[in-house]
Amino acid sequence: MAAPAEKYDVFKAIADPTRREVLRLLAENERPITEIAEHFDMSRTAVTKHLQILTEAELISGRKEGREKIYRLHPEPLTEVKQWLSYYEKFWENKLSMLKHLVEDNK
Repeated sequence: MAAPAEKYDVFKAIADPTRREVLRLLAENERPITEIAEHFDMSRTAVTKHLQILTEAELISGRKEGREKIYRLHPEPLTEVKQWLSYYEKFWENKLSMLKHLVEDNK
């Protein structure tokens, strides 16, 4: 019996710049693999591997349409990233607040 496919962590999936660019492309609209591959200087096989990782992280899905596979974005798993980042926003807000006070005090 074959081992189950590894479920990719959302953070691992978006760690690669190529996969982040694929997500950006799919945020605009659904695209066939041939159209996605045109945006990258790599083989279609390499692009397919990136698409598989994004699929395993449940960030995208593909459906067959004739001889082509069409991919679409599922942004819901990115909520986990947003929640993680929101914790650190307080540090950024604190730095901006400090900068504002420095600028206003030097007037």
